[in-house]
Amino acid sequence: MCLGIPGRVLEVHDDTGLRMATVDFGGIRREVCLSCTPEADIGSYVIVHVGFAITQVDEAEAERTLDVLRAMAGAVEGELGEPLP
Repeated sequence: MCLGIPGRVLEVHDDTGLRMATVDFGGIRREVCLSCTPEADIGSYVIVHVGFAITQVDEAEAERTLDVLRAMAGAVEGELGEPLP
């Protein structure tokens, strides 16, 4: 299964010719490559898969997706009786 997670671009920088960003995923920050989303900039929301921003979305879409992911995690925790690792 492939899963893209929405995050907000906090900082954009160049890393040896690659456009990179620090992206916030609800408190967790990761380095992400922006080569597939050249229009993304600070404050943009992007969908990230395996370290690459694959598309840009608006804030409302990002929040809807995060709500679904949180609900899925809650359902799995309920089935397992414990939080996900």
